[in-house]
Amino acid sequence: MGHPVNEISGSVVGLALPDESAALHVTGSASFVDDVPVPHGTLHVALALSPVARGAVKPTNLDAVTTLPGVVAVLTAADVPGTNDCGTIVHDEPILADDEVAYLGQPVVAVVAIDREAATRAAASVTFDCDEQPPMLDPREAHAAGSYVLPPMLLTRPTEGEVAAALAAAPLRLTGDFAVGGQEHFYLETQAALAVPGDDGSMRVLSSTQHPTEVQKLVAGCLGVAHHLVRVECRRMGGGFGGKESQAAQFACLAALAARVTGRPAKIRLGREQDNLITGKRHGFSYDYDVGYDETGRILGYDVTLVSHAGHSADLSGPVLTRAICHVDNAYWLPNVTIRGFAARTNTQSNTAFRGFGGPQGVLVTEYVLDTVARTLGVDPLDVRLRNLYGERPPDGADDQGVETPYGEVVEDNLLRPMIEELIVSSDYRARRAEVTRFNSASPVVKRGLALTPVKFGISFNVSHFNQAGALVHVYTDGSVLVNHSATEMGQGVNTKVLQVVAQELGVPLRTVRSTATDTDKVANTSATAASTGSDMNGKAAQAAARVVRDRLAVVAADLLDGDVSDVVFEGGEVAVRGRSMAFADLASAAYYRRVQLWSDGFYATPGLRWDPATMRGRPFHYYCYGAAVSEAVVDSLTGESRVLRADLLYDAGRSLNPAVDVGQVEGAYVQGVGWLTTEELRWDEQSGRLLTLAPTTYKIPAVHDVPADLRTRLYQRPASADTIHASKAVGEPPLLLAFSAFLAIRDAIHAVVPDGPPPPLRAPATAEEVLRAIEAGRAREGPRA
Repeated sequence: MGHPVNEISGSVVGLALPDESAALHVTGSASFVDDVPVPHGTLHVALALSPVARGAVKPTNLDAVTTLPGVVAVLTAADVPGTNDCGTIVHDEPILADDEVAYLGQPVVAVVAIDREAATRAAASVTFDCDEQPPMLDPREAHAAGSYVLPPMLLTRPTEGEVAAALAAAPLRLTGDFAVGGQEHFYLETQAALAVPGDDGSMRVLSSTQHPTEVQKLVAGCLGVAHHLVRVECRRMGGGFGGKESQAAQFACLAALAARVTGRPAKIRLGREQDNLITGKRHGFSYDYDVGYDETGRILGYDVTLVSHAGHSADLSGPVLTRAICHVDNAYWLPNVTIRGFAARTNTQSNTAFRGFGGPQGVLVTEYVLDTVARTLGVDPLDVRLRNLYGERPPDGADDQGVETPYGEVVEDNLLRPMIEELIVSSDYRARRAEVTRFNSASPVVKRGLALTPVKFGISFNVSHFNQAGALVHVYTDGSVLVNHSATEMGQGVNTKVLQVVAQELGVPLRTVRSTATDTDKVANTSATAASTGSDMNGKAAQAAARVVRDRLAVVAADLLDGDVSDVVFEGGEVAVRGRSMAFADLASAAYYRRVQLWSDGFYATPGLRWDPATMRGRPFHYYCYGAAVSEAVVDSLTGESRVLRADLLYDAGRSLNPAVDVGQVEGAYVQGVGWLTTEELRWDEQSGRLLTLAPTTYKIPAVHDVPADLRTRLYQRPASADTIHASKAVGEPPLLLAFSAFLAIRDAIHAVVPDGPPPPLRAPATAEEVLRAIEAGRAREGPRA
C-alpha cells in the first residue's frame, strides 16, 4: 500500500503531443533493425524457397552451392540443433521445410555468406527435385473436403434447435453468401533480425517483432537452450499491423541458427517480394447466412457459417476465428443466433494476425446482412440498424435481455445510440440521404451512395493469460527518468503514451523521461503488443512502477520540507509541501544520499476476465470501444471505378491520453480498412499456387489520393467507466471497422444503378471489376421486388 499523495494538479496526460520519435522519423534518423551497425564479421542469410505449393521437395546441388564465392554455410532442417518448429500454438510450422512442402515460397534452405549479395545469389542457384502434387487453394473447397487446421467451433444462443425454430417462424427470411478477401500487411520495414552469439552460449537477437518473448522462446527451442540464454530486443518497428506478432520468430530463428552454426553474428532481411511470398496475410472469410426478420427489419433468428482461409498451418487462426465469432453481433441484439466457424487448410501462406484480429471479419458479414435486409424491405439501412441496436442495461436485478452478447458478456456503458444520434446530426445524414437520391435521379451513369455503420469492439486478448504487462521505472540523481515496458513500438505511439503516464505520475516535464528498447532481459514473460492493449496494460504497469518511486520520494520530501506525506504535490518538475518546494532533481539526489531505492518494477493483469473455449462463453473483454462513421462514395457504372468523397468519423477513445496520436490512429485505420475493402486484392495462380500480387505494381494499397478529400474526425471523449489508464480507451484496431461504411456506401451506389432488383451481390474487395460484376448481376436479376 503506497502513501496517500495528492493528485498531480498539472497534466501531461491528455495533451495533443507529438510522437516521441517524430523528429527521428521525419529526419530519417530513427534506427530500425536494418540500421543497427553490425559487429565485425557479421554474416548474411538468404533463403531458397520451395518452387511448388505441395509435394516432396529435395535440394539437389547443395555441395556446389557451398563452394560458391562468399558462401560460409548452407543450412537445412537437419542442421537445427533443437526443435525445427516456429508454430505459435500448434507445432505445425517448420523453420525450414524438411522433405514435404505446403506452399509455394516456403523456406527450405538458408544460405549464409559474407554479404547479402553473395547470399542472395547463392540461394537463387539452389535447385530442387520435386514430386509435385495438385495444391488446394480455395478455402471453400477445403471446407467441403473437411480439411481444417483446427477443430470447428460453434456458438449458439439459446440452442441450435431454438434458432432453427425462430427462423422457421419468422415472417420474412432470406439466405445468401458473402466473401471478403485477405490483406497484405505491407509494413514499410520487412522482416529482419540480427543474432549475435555470446561467449557463454548465449544469443542476443535484435528482431523486428511485436512479441519479443515469443521470439525468445522459439529461438531457444530452435537452438535447444534455456530461455535465459536468449535475449531479444526491439527498439522500434517500421510497421507491424499484426504481421510481426507471430511470424517474425521464423526469421529470428534463422539468424540465430546461422550464428550458432558459424559462431559469428548473422543477419537476415527479406526483400519486399520475398517477404510477401513467405509471410501470411489477413484471413479472408467466406460466409453462408440464413436470417429471419419481421416487417420492420428486426432480426428474429440468425444462422451464419464462417469459413476462414487459414493457409497451410494453424498459426493464430484459432484465436482469430474465436474473435470473429465473438464479433458477429457487433452492435446488435441477436436473440436467436447460431455461429459456426471453420479454419480451412489450403496450400498457401499461413495467415496470421492483422489489425482487428478477426473482429472485422466477424462484424462485416452482419453489417452486410442488415444492409441486405434493409434493401429487401426498401428502407434506409440506417433505420434497420437502429431497430436492432443493443439496448441500455436495465436496472440491477432486471432481465438482461437486449444487452447480453451471444457469448454471455453484458454490454456495459453502451454508447451506441448517443454516438449514432450525434453523428446523424453532425454529418447531416438525413439531408444528405435526400440529396444523394436527387443526384442519382438526374445522373444516369455516375451514382452516389451513403452509409452509416456503427462499431462495438471488445478490448483484451481472448486468451486470458496474455492480459498482463510489466514495466521498470528508474529515477536518476539528476531528476531524469528512464522507462522500460513490455510493449513494442511500431508507430502507434505506445512509447509516447507510456512516457506521458510516467511524467504525469512523477510530476516532471515529458522531456525528462525516456523510453528504452523492449528487452526480454529487462521485462520478462511479456505478451505481444496486439489486441489494442499496448497502452492500456503497459500504461498501468508503468504507472504502478512510477507510483512506488513517487511514494518513496514523498516520504523524503515531507521530511525535508517539514510537512506531512499527504500534503506532498508533484508538479512541473517541482515538489511542494504547503508552500515550500524544491526541484524534483534535488529531491532525487537527496533520496539517493539517504539510500532510498529510486527504481521500481510495476505489473498489471487485466481483472475480471474469463473464457471457456469449450462452450465459447465467458467475459473475454475488459470493456468495449464504440464508434460510428458516415461515408459517401461515388461509382462510375461504366468502368466500375469508385471513390470515397467524404467520411465523418466519430470514435470513442474514452478520455484520450493523447488526442493527436489517437486521431492519427483513427484516420490511419479507416484508410487501411478502405484499402482492404476496395483495392487490395490477393490473387494466386490457380495451377501453381504462386502468389501473384507481390508488389505495388500488382497489389494496390491506398495512396494519398485515396484518402477522402473531406475527412472529418472527432473523438467522443467520455471517460471510460472501466478501470483503465486515466479513463482512456484503446484506439489501435477498432477504428478500422469504420471503413465498413465506405464499402456499403459503394453498395448503395450500385443499388442506385439497378434499383428495381434484389440487392446487388457485392463481394469485398469492391475493386472496379467486382463493382461491374455486381452491376451486371443486379441487371440480370432485375425485376419486381419480392
